[in-house]
Amino acid sequence: MWFEVRMLRQLLGLTTGFISFVYLVLVLNPIQMMSLPLLAISRSAVRAINRWCARSIWGLWVLMAERQNGIRVRVTGDAVPPRENALLLPNHQSMVDVMALLCLAWRCGRLGDLKFFVKDVVKWFPGFGWGMWLLDCIFVKRDWDRDRAGVRRLFDRYKRQNIPVFLVTFLEGTRRTPAKQERARVFARERGLPEPTSTLVPRTKGFVATMIGMRSHLDAVYDIDIGYPGRLPTLMDAFRARIESVELHVRRTPIADLPTGEEELTRWAHECFRAKDERMARFASDRRFAGETWPDRVRLLDWFVSEAMSGVRTERRGV
Repeated sequence: MWFEVRMLRQLLGLTTGFISFVYLVLVLNPIQMMSLPLLAISRSAVRAINRWCARSIWGLWVLMAERQNGIRVRVTGDAVPPRENALLLPNHQSMVDVMALLCLAWRCGRLGDLKFFVKDVVKWFPGFGWGMWLLDCIFVKRDWDRDRAGVRRLFDRYKRQNIPVFLVTFLEGTRRTPAKQERARVFARERGLPEPTSTLVPRTKGFVATMIGMRSHLDAVYDIDIGYPGRLPTLMDAFRARIESVELHVRRTPIADLPTGEEELTRWAHECFRAKDERMARFASDRRFAGETWPDRVRLLDWFVSEAMSGVRTERRGV
């Protein structure tokens, strides 16, 4: 009986995942494309349409993960004001990290405002790639000399049009694996940096450029730790209801508390990841992050109303 229930749950998860991608490609992407002619009339209207599309599909995945597939998302750490502009600095181990960040953004009232630094090739992928392009995500080739001009243009657009942002950048540049971990240790040793055991060495050029180019538009930087108490999951595990829980820990730094110079910002980023590496090493043994717990459930009704109207919950409960 237990096996049959588990199989039924996995089938339901895969079915919901398939339907969600059909919804994205056949419904939301056409809506986004049809909104483009409105640019000549109202950029704010186009932005509102695309924001609604993003929140619709990402909210569906949050509900699928937490309500349907039963993933327990536990968030600890600093309290954050609802709906503020922030730069997020998570560690990166699995594509499920993105799903975890969707769940965090829901709780912060910023799901529709999520934007990512992402590999340039992704924008050519039907469905989510086209959608991310229309949402003004930042596509990079990992060559700062080639990326600099395009990144600055987008930063100027965010500021000029006062676009709300919940901007995610994976400073490690890639998902952590044992082989990449060893290369990171060698790289750090050769350059006199702390040798990481549970993260990779951060790439700081993009972070420094973001802080210099976006300082006036951001309220805070969120240092995000993502951990999996069980085995490291795949994205397919998320859709097949094979993940029991995900842990996130948030450390919020107000923008006024960050340095302004390039060298100081570089040192800040390295120190941020040195401390993150220590926390992730502790997580490997404790299987949980310490701290007060944010609300751990999402409400279905919130999907049907705007984030501005849903009343983001910021109360805490004990660990």
